[in-house]
Amino acid sequence: MEKILSKGGLAVLMAIMLIGYSCKESFLEIPATGQLDEAQLSTKKGIEGVLVSVYGQLNGRANRMASASNWVWGSIRGGDANKGTDPGDFSDINPIQRFEYLTTQGVITDKWTGLYEGVARANLVIKLLGIAKEDVTENDKKRIGGEAKFLRAHYYFELKRGFNNTPYVDETKDYGTGIEKVSNNVDLYPFIEADLKYAYENLPETQTAVGRVNKWGAAAYLAKVYMYQKKFAEAKALYDLIIANGKTTNGKKYGLVARYQDAFKASNDNNEESVFAIQAAANTGSVNNANPEFDLNWPYNTGPNGPGNCCGFFAPSFELGNSFRTDATGLPLLDGSYNAPANELKTDMGLKSKDPFTPDAKPVDPRLDHSIGRRGIPYLDWIDHPGNDWIRNQANAGPYSNKKYAYYRTDVGSLQDNSSWTPGYTAINVNIIRYADVLLMAAEAEIEVGSLEKAREYTNLVRQRAANPASFVKRANGENAANYVISTYKTPWTSKDVARAAVRFERKLELSGEGHRFFDLVRWGTADKEINAYLAYESKKLSGALGGAKFTPNKNEYLPLPQDQVDLLGKDVLIQNPGY
Repeated sequence: MEKILSKGGLAVLMAIMLIGYSCKESFLEIPATGQLDEAQLSTKKGIEGVLVSVYGQLNGRANRMASASNWVWGSIRGGDANKGTDPGDFSDINPIQRFEYLTTQGVITDKWTGLYEGVARANLVIKLLGIAKEDVTENDKKRIGGEAKFLRAHYYFELKRGFNNTPYVDETKDYGTGIEKVSNNVDLYPFIEADLKYAYENLPETQTAVGRVNKWGAAAYLAKVYMYQKKFAEAKALYDLIIANGKTTNGKKYGLVARYQDAFKASNDNNEESVFAIQAAANTGSVNNANPEFDLNWPYNTGPNGPGNCCGFFAPSFELGNSFRTDATGLPLLDGSYNAPANELKTDMGLKSKDPFTPDAKPVDPRLDHSIGRRGIPYLDWIDHPGNDWIRNQANAGPYSNKKYAYYRTDVGSLQDNSSWTPGYTAINVNIIRYADVLLMAAEAEIEVGSLEKAREYTNLVRQRAANPASFVKRANGENAANYVISTYKTPWTSKDVARAAVRFERKLELSGEGHRFFDLVRWGTADKEINAYLAYESKKLSGALGGAKFTPNKNEYLPLPQDQVDLLGKDVLIQNPGY
């Protein structure tokens, strides 16, 4: 009897205990495994580790289309290139190059998500600095806070010029109590400026590790943001300081590397021209440390004699190739006649690699053959580009291959990584801002509020470097691979309009394929005219890919906000961009 009562009493006691626990929330709280909480991360080592993750999001990683290279958003939309490859491969890019954006497109969501991931990581760093342990000094807080705010400004700037205004979320938002609905009815630029000003005022002039932004990188980015708002006087004041005093992270004074191609060579990363770049390293044990952005953008089907075997994306446009035509004196054809039949760059479009072909013999800017892989011209230190054999689908892509961020044969196994499915992972840094970009933006600022002569001086510095014979592509016998003719502007520009035309075209040539062109056209207010002219010309060459494509002004300057985000927050909270 006692044993029976004893069992019954135990059952009742267990029931009471379960009822008691079920009434307490703590019963449901199970400590997370495999992650660190804020208290554990608030040491100097912890905060520095989170800061590294903010830098790590610059190339998108899991969100390829969020990369700061902007090869789709800036270069393809700007007419530097088309998607290339085959219509069915990564077809989600097809509507982008045709300006037929869809609110449900995965690549658009990918861009949004990846950028907000960067924002979230930066916010965590700033929040942790508020509860930092004693081993984090005041100087540490200024430096780390400056880097985090710089990076947060970068991610918001990418959101701003991609989507216009988007929800602004900073480190003060508490998501522990659920989703806080934040509208996109506030201009992002004041927040971006505030973060960049903080970075400029608090970062050191040099850093102990390459890749970390310094005071001058923050100044250059702030000046760029000013340019987008037409605050030319503020931008000029910063450019004056940067050009006189600016230096790279490791202390080199800013300058142009002697040979144009060396600005994009892995063995020359973090050179004097690199203002701020995405860092990459190969053969570290994980291709996540390498540059994964261009793993699709190599010549197609090249086999052992070429730089990769996948996939023919990012094919330079006919129009870009033509733009490198020069007149007999070595100046560009600023009147637009480079697309006229008499000036078009000769190509092997429609020919097989076995068919006879003689490359163009008329004068061209030497930067052409560092920017575009074309038939009969040496492709870095590999072989002469064979033409169609390296093109996956010529009717869809055209006759050219991407070249600017390609790796050299001598890089194989050291500055190039063979540990993944494709040999396209490299140690090539991607410049977000390089000194040539700074000089040409400074030239723009001078035109608007300063001196046409100073603008000409800055532009000529860029052209003088391009004219260095040591940088011309050579054949095995030492001869120039093409008829390279380039000169500086020797006579003063007669008006702001003449100066603008020269500087804007110089940006097109110097920075082609680096993700700037579309955003430049939008900020200049010329996107409608320039892009529709490009599409009208290019669609005659690639009717299948671009036939009927059209840029719609007051709509296509910005991407639509992702539909899933609008559905999540509500269309009264997240206001869709016009036209979508």
